[in-house]
Amino acid sequence: MATPVLDKVEKDSAASPYITVTFRIRRFNPELSDAAVWEDFQIEIDPKERVLDGLHKIKWDLDGTLTFRRSCAHGICGSDAMRINGKNRLACKTLIKDINPEKPITVEAIKGLTVMKDLVVDMEPFFQAYRDVMPFLVTKGNEPTRERLQSAEDRERFDDTTKCILCAACTSSCPVFWNDGQYFGPAAIVNAHRFIFDSRDEAGEQRLEILNDKDGVWRCRTTFNCTDACPRGIEVTKAIQEVKRALITRRF
Repeated sequence: MATPVLDKVEKDSAASPYITVTFRIRRFNPELSDAAVWEDFQIEIDPKERVLDGLHKIKWDLDGTLTFRRSCAHGICGSDAMRINGKNRLACKTLIKDINPEKPITVEAIKGLTVMKDLVVDMEPFFQAYRDVMPFLVTKGNEPTRERLQSAEDRERFDDTTKCILCAACTSSCPVFWNDGQYFGPAAIVNAHRFIFDSRDEAGEQRLEILNDKDGVWRCRTTFNCTDACPRGIEVTKAIQEVKRALITRRF
């Protein structure tokens, strides 16, 4: 007769949530080759875990040379943006069970930025575009003696675009950005929007002039890729259209 302890062990074993999943990762190491190659890894993982957990298992248990960025692992820092099954996502917010684990899960670096190694890209052009749109409050006069007050209605005007975490998922999903490295890209425009429509800011005209450049807001083709890719749910395309409208109407 089986003991209660053995019964429990057998039941726990039979109810194991783990499944075998294949990760197909696009690897690139400039020290070894000029070409990228796909490499498969099979792991046992709970489908309720995240793609980031799978990448950790591969790096810690199978291949320590696998290179990718991650930090907070909670969808706040934006470090682990990558293409998962052909779509830009945050690996820390993408559950295994939500992307058909019965087929290989493809993971590759985001597009439009130079790949440095495996899933790591050179983010400097992205951050330079961000810096170029002056993503900070500009005011005149002396330092205030109290907080610059703002009504709830004025704050609501740009609330959506304050949510950007600079993950580059939107910018690197844009086909214009893929083919034109000079284009500011959706993320830079979103962060300009956040200050253009801030009632306390006094540099809206200057930012609009920057975005009126040939590589600015008019390069957008309204494909909605950026909105679909944003892990924070920002209506990126809407924000870009609002900046275009501001440029058209500012002289009237």
